[in-house]
Amino acid sequence: MKLLLHICCGPCSCYPLKKLRADGIEPVGYFFNPNIHPYQEWEKRLKTAKDFAEKTQMKLLTDEQFLLRDFLRRALAAEKEVVSPVAGTQEEALRFVESYKAIKADRCRMCYTWRLGQAARFASENGFTAFTSTLFYSIYQQHELMRELAEHFAEVYDVEFYYDDFRSGWQEGIDISLEMGLYRQGYCGCVFSEEERYSRVMQKAVRKANKARKAAAEA
Repeated sequence: MKLLLHICCGPCSCYPLKKLRADGIEPVGYFFNPNIHPYQEWEKRLKTAKDFAEKTQMKLLTDEQFLLRDFLRRALAAEKEVVSPVAGTQEEALRFVESYKAIKADRCRMCYTWRLGQAARFASENGFTAFTSTLFYSIYQQHELMRELAEHFAEVYDVEFYYDDFRSGWQEGIDISLEMGLYRQGYCGCVFSEEERYSRVMQKAVRKANKARKAAAEA
């Protein structure tokens, strides 16, 4: 099997590569991640992917376009509404958090569609018999949605989607990445996930929403 392995970053590739090789498959890595911002973060992850490929002797193909405007255009178009973090009452914070979850789901679907669709198309156009992605290693992504999309694009581009639930090796992958000294990022990649992780306003809203849920459960 000639397998194209779409990779999000070096650390996320550790366990999938080990598992595939144990199964007798030697994949070719493919870095295509227009969701990663800002530029310095994208550059770090690209460099880490190359370092990982070199250390593990995995062939790596890279798309080195930094597509900030394309990503933002697609991401904002995917949002059905726009909400802003609030620091008001617990009830207001709860409404914000629930609204944001819906917006995030739409945005993530767009991102999965773009990257998995491109991976399938690239595999089909370059003589690969199958494709998969290290996205299926993450315990934080929408696994079943990604599988549904990957299977769809496999049909569209007439290429096999090689499915493996790499999440079983989550901790092992972390351990390998630490042993290799790979750069480990603090958020999924897009500016919105960076906001979720570091915005004090959003963190405050989430805390208030959690208190509102707890109070409602105890009532």
